[in-house]
Amino acid sequence: MAVLLPNSAKAVVIGGGVVGCSVAYHLAKIGWKDIILLERKQLTCGTTWHAAGLVGQLRSSMNLTSLAKYTTDLYSRLEVETDINMGYKQNGSLSLALNEDRYEELSRGYSMAKICDLEVHRLSPKECLEIHPHINIDGVVGGVFIPKDGQIDPANVTQALAKAARALGVRIFENTPIEGITHQNGQVTGVRVAGQTIESEYVVNCAGMWAYDVGKMAGVNVPLHACEHFYIVTEPIAELNPNSPVLRVPDECAYYKEDAGKILLGAFERNAKAWGFEGIPESFCFDQLPDDFEHFEPILEQAINRFPLLEKAGIHTFFNGPESFTPDNRYLLGEAPELRNFYVAAGFNSIGIQSAGGAGKALAEWMDAGEPPFDLWDVDIRRMLPFQGNRYYVRERAEESLGLLYDHHYPYRQYVTRRGIRRSPLHDRLAKAGACFGETAGWERANWFLPQEAMAKGEEAKYHYSWKRQNWFDYAKAEHMAVRQSCGMFDMTSFAKFRVEGRDALDFMQYICAANVDVRVNRVVYTQWLNNRGGIEADLTVTRLKNDAFLVVTAAASAQRDITWLRRHLPSDAHVVITDVTSAEAVICMMGPKSREILQNLTYQSLAHKDFAFGRAKNIDIDDVTVRAHRISYVGELGWELYVPSDMAVRLFDILMQGDNCRKITLCGMHVLDSCRLEKAYRHFGHDITDEDHVLEAGLGFAVSMKKPHTQFGAFIGKQAIIEKKEHGLKKQLLQFMLEDSEPLLYHHEPIWRDDVIVGYTSSANYGHYLGAAIAMGYVAIQEGETAMQCANANYEIEVAGERVKAKATTKAFYDPQSLAMRA
Repeated sequence: MAVLLPNSAKAVVIGGGVVGCSVAYHLAKIGWKDIILLERKQLTCGTTWHAAGLVGQLRSSMNLTSLAKYTTDLYSRLEVETDINMGYKQNGSLSLALNEDRYEELSRGYSMAKICDLEVHRLSPKECLEIHPHINIDGVVGGVFIPKDGQIDPANVTQALAKAARALGVRIFENTPIEGITHQNGQVTGVRVAGQTIESEYVVNCAGMWAYDVGKMAGVNVPLHACEHFYIVTEPIAELNPNSPVLRVPDECAYYKEDAGKILLGAFERNAKAWGFEGIPESFCFDQLPDDFEHFEPILEQAINRFPLLEKAGIHTFFNGPESFTPDNRYLLGEAPELRNFYVAAGFNSIGIQSAGGAGKALAEWMDAGEPPFDLWDVDIRRMLPFQGNRYYVRERAEESLGLLYDHHYPYRQYVTRRGIRRSPLHDRLAKAGACFGETAGWERANWFLPQEAMAKGEEAKYHYSWKRQNWFDYAKAEHMAVRQSCGMFDMTSFAKFRVEGRDALDFMQYICAANVDVRVNRVVYTQWLNNRGGIEADLTVTRLKNDAFLVVTAAASAQRDITWLRRHLPSDAHVVITDVTSAEAVICMMGPKSREILQNLTYQSLAHKDFAFGRAKNIDIDDVTVRAHRISYVGELGWELYVPSDMAVRLFDILMQGDNCRKITLCGMHVLDSCRLEKAYRHFGHDITDEDHVLEAGLGFAVSMKKPHTQFGAFIGKQAIIEKKEHGLKKQLLQFMLEDSEPLLYHHEPIWRDDVIVGYTSSANYGHYLGAAIAMGYVAIQEGETAMQCANANYEIEVAGERVKAKATTKAFYDPQSLAMRA
């Protein structure tokens, strides 16, 4: 008998795995009615049913860790709520380090866990053996134990979520594959199923490894690809303790889980295998892929040495099943930038079971409020760019992503596959000059330069990764000092650039921007875009090119996010055109106290401060190339950003580097751009400032204009939240820190201690070569009754890999706090 489908619903969730059921459950939990879930075959039949069922909590950031912690809390009570035995036990997890680099990585995670109030223990090899008596600790340097981690039956937890969702009114339809997504005027309107259309205000793509294809139906980019995932299950082993903790040995690419008296041994091998490039069979349901024991054998050989009980245990099951992976090992969550009210929760990179609860809750709250409940930029689908949906690209990058899961997560580590997709016109010039390139948003950008003398000795411009000073540290120091003392040149062509123009352009920009952009033509304004909570959605500059035309310049990584914010907030009746002109212009930055002297020798136009003040833009002739020069700086020095048509960029570069200028100008990379901006306490979006950080608590009140008039579209977004924050006072503030010991290195997410209490965390960090120590930005709680200065003058320590190091703090900047150099 055919199932009668409804004609309409408030929300349609596509996909009956653990994530889809979690989203449906949480939508119903917050009070949404008329929700349906459609599953192409049967619940759990894709990836969920064969997942290992590990429930870990410590993730790469605090908010993702908090979501994982919520998942453990949810699973703890769901069994009682539904009366379904999910096999959930919090037996803990133990991660082993077989070398000092891995131990440092685990130790830094151990420190970060404290910020999240997560119980965690750092162990010696002997203590690891006490926790897990069956392991061989030969070669073990140490480990980290998290007691509240655990494991669960993936299929049963999904059935429990489905049962709980049904009890709240969710209707679930199995054997109901979708045929298309309908939309109109940029907004989703429904789902086509079995020859009919279910009209719906919201659609959620939780289709797992099918999410790529479901996205295509809607014209939405969901870059993920299935890869083969291998594990074995042994015959019963009498000696096993049923409460043995999950064991991870990332240096051997292996994890171990006690499973009904057996051992499940799984692998995240470095030479991963993509699957399904030609498409996933329509009949796929509770299926597995062909065995490849030869591929798994190296993992097993090491495992027998590490876990000797395996040597005498027979293999009951050899399993190979597909799981989906994204290009950067982070899942995809949120509203698609291409289509309003079309949401995505997919690409969980083998952590779907431990992420499903938190991700489902966060997405439900996002849908309800129309904005993320807190900073989710790490997993926000808006970080993905159109080119990443290319199947060839995502297939190879997904293989690399899987291989990196258990590899070393070194700072500054770069992907190696599918490189060179987006290149500046200067790429070949920089490569010849010794550039070591990194990738951001597909752009190849020079991160550091190998000096000519090192090249002459046969050295290569390649990373030698470490948690300590990497091989480029001293080269970056030379670049950094050149910026501070002479002149550094940066290729910033990767800047995202949008033109906003039209009769209503001024009113629209005044509505979007917190700063006053009603300035004279050729003025550059630093501003933020705020949400209704006063949180920072974007951090950028706006240049008034004409009375009715503005240029927005923002970071490459934020391009999709920022242009989506612009378009989503453009009133339907506004006479405004928004155009992405990123590729039209290259950008060369000349920064440092001698930049004026060098540029002045190449132009007849005066660059003196009285003729070309800070925050101005004008066209100037650099020899035979006309550029639009913006006098602004992200490194805290006198300098200009030179905007030039892309087809003239090489000519401009050659002019700048001709003759004596080769000796006066130092080519500089992104690492030095970051270290210089940190010395100057300039914020970095996504780290120091996010959509949950209030603009006043971020110390950016100077960039907000409370007096500018309302526009035809109303007061600027976030104004009311600023008024309220001023009334109630700040609860935290962003400070700059510098370690008193010059040896340790900071990266970010290190705990900040004040008088033996953790009061905050570092949001970004680098080494300040001019200051001679590691520096960081970080939020700290303001104690009741104290001033911002009193807060900064307190006694602080920053925890580095388990060790606390004394630190100085300031509310402004340790380098040039009055900004005299930049405004010279």
